[in-house]
Amino acid sequence: MTFTTLFIDLDDTLYPPEKGVWDAIGEKINEYMETRVGIAAEDVSTLRESLYRTYGTTLRGLMITRGIDPVDYLKFVHDIPLKKFLHPAPEIRQILLKYPLRKIILTNADRNHALRVLKVLELDGVFEQIIDIMDMLPYCKPLPEAFKKALEKAGSPQATECIYLDDNVSNLSAAKALGFYTIHVHPAIICTECHNHIPYLQHLPQVLDPLLSEDHRS
Repeated sequence: MTFTTLFIDLDDTLYPPEKGVWDAIGEKINEYMETRVGIAAEDVSTLRESLYRTYGTTLRGLMITRGIDPVDYLKFVHDIPLKKFLHPAPEIRQILLKYPLRKIILTNADRNHALRVLKVLELDGVFEQIIDIMDMLPYCKPLPEAFKKALEKAGSPQATECIYLDDNVSNLSAAKALGFYTIHVHPAIICTECHNHIPYLQHLPQVLDPLLSEDHRS
């Protein structure tokens, strides 16, 4: 099977987790749960962890258990100063553009946040499509239904034609079960069940070059 499509997660994958973006979003999630949903401050962390483990994302959990508006939630939690954390990534742009694969962002965030991240990183025009949480609702990664909806949104390529990059092991495990080729991107954790691992996206050629060369020969 020839690889045709490269799906890449957004936060903590397209840029390193140590940039601190997710920590800032996490603080906004806690604030939302306390100020908008009315959850006691001392209960927020425990409930947030439970919702994440049970429903895949805090958003999905709050939608199911509290009936919140996802648009309001996403606007609130992504209202952070991205330029404080992120900077242009010309090396990543050069690496991604050298591969003649379709490139699609697949994120549990929303499209506006993805567009803002891509703009700050100066990766505008690299990705032909953004598939966001609103495209996958009522599901989210790592639910297999979310990946199936993502494939439909991408024009229904076979999962076996697709390479998927993510920092989250649960997301990768779900994608692998559906037939995706999985590459774990994380500097401190190695996913032993994934097809491959790199610490940062800058190392992608070390994995993708031989993979695509082998793919071409087959």
